[in-house]
Amino acid sequence: MTGFMEAFPVVFSSPVNLLLVFFGSVVGIIFGAIPGLTAGMAIALCLPLTFAMEIVPSFTLLMSLYIGGISGGLIAAILIKIPGTPASVATVFDGGPMADRGEGWKALSVCIVFSFLGTMFGIVIMCLFTPILGTFALKLGVFEYFAVAVFSLALVSVLCGESLVKGLIACFIGLFLATVGAAPVDGFPRFTFGIHDLDAGFNEVPALVGLFAISELLNSGKKANVKQKIAHIERHGFGMSAKEFFGQIPNAIRSGIIGCFIGILPGIGGSVCNLLSYGVAKTMSKNPEKFGTGVIDGLVASETSNNACIGGTMVPLLTLGIPGDAVTAILLGAFTINGLTPGPMFYQQNISLIYVIFAIMIVASIATFVIQYFGIKGFTQILKVPKNILLPMVMVLCIIGSFGVNNRIFDIWTLLFWGIIGFLLSKFEIPLTPIIMGFILGPICETYLRRGLMMSRGDFSMFFTRGVSGFFLVISIILVVVTFAAQIMKALKKR
Repeated sequence: MTGFMEAFPVVFSSPVNLLLVFFGSVVGIIFGAIPGLTAGMAIALCLPLTFAMEIVPSFTLLMSLYIGGISGGLIAAILIKIPGTPASVATVFDGGPMADRGEGWKALSVCIVFSFLGTMFGIVIMCLFTPILGTFALKLGVFEYFAVAVFSLALVSVLCGESLVKGLIACFIGLFLATVGAAPVDGFPRFTFGIHDLDAGFNEVPALVGLFAISELLNSGKKANVKQKIAHIERHGFGMSAKEFFGQIPNAIRSGIIGCFIGILPGIGGSVCNLLSYGVAKTMSKNPEKFGTGVIDGLVASETSNNACIGGTMVPLLTLGIPGDAVTAILLGAFTINGLTPGPMFYQQNISLIYVIFAIMIVASIATFVIQYFGIKGFTQILKVPKNILLPMVMVLCIIGSFGVNNRIFDIWTLLFWGIIGFLLSKFEIPLTPIIMGFILGPICETYLRRGLMMSRGDFSMFFTRGVSGFFLVISIILVVVTFAAQIMKALKKR
């Protein structure tokens, strides 16, 4: 604890560090708020700026960008119903309806508060349990990763929409689109049709932005001149009563734990945990039918989990040298640039630096909270812009963001392709969330399935005979069967 407290004077020792915290937080929030511009892109663009910096200022800037970028996604998710980042997809479900009925200020306040608490929760878990959790993650093998991914797909398919069949159809569409490109194990090209730009598959950022943003723009185009209902902005505390706040504590703790756990699993990250936490919160709620209509329960679950995931993703990075998500993969490069090698020996050799990184994350979390809180009134003014002006602006930003991922025109075509898919499927009332989950988890499922079958020499029973993987697979099957039976019974009663 002494070493941890001694890290704060290092952060505050130079005004440059404080300026970098402010700059990184603001830039991160902007990148998170603009659809298509992610925290990973902010870090990637600013990484060259750190080449001439010392280690502490370098990580001060990068961690501030990371925390600000993840939290900033809630702004677009609430105000224009387009997730600023994949980690804020579930925030759209209840944030959008609240903004539609003039409660955008309340939704922003709730999300900013629990976004901050989620980040702090993840940092505390990281500080206290990094060695233990790193060891636990190391024990999870290919069978367990596959089972957790399948469970996530089953849960989202069941909970999104009133029809299990439509949910499963959407899930399989996402899984199919994830197979486009080189196979994850042997690299064999699939469904590329001779288009070399598809050899690496669809990029996640333009695909997800297209599915939500472009489809939403197409659906909103016919009512572009309708004015958005906006509540009069009067800041009263943090937008909720003490009863509402304390009533959400169990939801926040549960979502924070889910976010940390998913973050620890390498390669999954915030784009999964916010949807999974939302689904669990809906399952545990006494009024699940209210989810998606504008309740703060969904906002708390989404924003607490995706920000708690930040601390979780740092665990495998620091203890195993394995990135928890795409953003920490870039951070791994920052460690390498500074001559550091995260891994099992990293704690013993660089314990003082690790404490400094913890302190930087806490300071950056506070800075992000303050900047967002006092910017609520300014953020909400976005709703006053007529849609016939706002929608083209968003379209341009989406195109710029998609192009900026790899500087490829093909990513713009990806954006439009996924947007048309989302628009057409919405006409058939097929939920989009399972498509996202299928697309994100498809490569994870396939990779670990194939590796597991290689290890068991084609014996699929190994997935069920191992404790953790068997538990998740059995629960997934029960979940689908019970839901399907319940929907059949409901349909028969209507007759």
